[in-house]
Amino acid sequence: MVVVSANLKKHLAQLSKRGPHRVLVGDLNYAGLPGKVYTPAEGKGVPAIAFGHDWTKSVKNYHATLRHLASWGIVVTAPDTERGIAPDHRGFSADLETCLQIAAGVKLGHGKVTVSPGKLGVAGHGMGAGAAVLMAANNPTVKAVGALYPAVTTPSSTEAARYVQAPGLVIGSGRNELFDAGNPPKVALNWGGPVAYREITNGNQAGFTEDALFQFSFGLGLPQYSAQDTARGLLTGFLLHELGGEKKYSDFAAPLAEAKHVQSFDGEELADKAAL
Repeated sequence: MVVVSANLKKHLAQLSKRGPHRVLVGDLNYAGLPGKVYTPAEGKGVPAIAFGHDWTKSVKNYHATLRHLASWGIVVTAPDTERGIAPDHRGFSADLETCLQIAAGVKLGHGKVTVSPGKLGVAGHGMGAGAAVLMAANNPTVKAVGALYPAVTTPSSTEAARYVQAPGLVIGSGRNELFDAGNPPKVALNWGGPVAYREITNGNQAGFTEDALFQFSFGLGLPQYSAQDTARGLLTGFLLHELGGEKKYSDFAAPLAEAKHVQSFDGEELADKAAL
């Protein structure tokens, strides 16, 4: 049987650019949790996600990404907690859940934005992706999970993935890395529900954050602007389909899909990658 890959080219270029909504940015401190909320200026029953940062990073290192998602009509709440050298991964996953409860429980955007309780998801990068998986395990409230370059966590997010029933998007690197912080293919292989595993051939975990000076200073290479745009577009299309119910973006949740610098793997190919 010939398996045909979905072609993301038609929509990925558009979704990698800023969306049509004006974006408002606020603090979560009013709710007793350090962090930020990014929201479209108006909308009723919109989708919302909680977003987790990587190890030692801050919400400010994801400003463009979180603005991007909000510009496409997705409310994003992001905790600025567990930023130390020895973070509590379980505690961070609890903060993500608190953020999602805040998004679903109050009016946002000067009272002009409401979130649908049936359109809630979670996403993250690196450590934050692992915490997102921990938070989604056995959690029926979560309807979609975006895990960008998920890193190792304690308890294991790789094992927790077995208990995630929500549709997942797992993004890994197409590069050969000297130091790997996690095993994204194995996270995808273990996923309890439907999952799409993508690799961005010109991107990696270290290059997704927006702290270009830090990356260059510590020898992590030049900023990966193109790969960042691609990852944002993949995540946006996936969330708009799974949470927003926009059928035209269904290819972004397909197990096999292709675009420039994007490869997808499932079945035996995914298992082989997970074993490396």
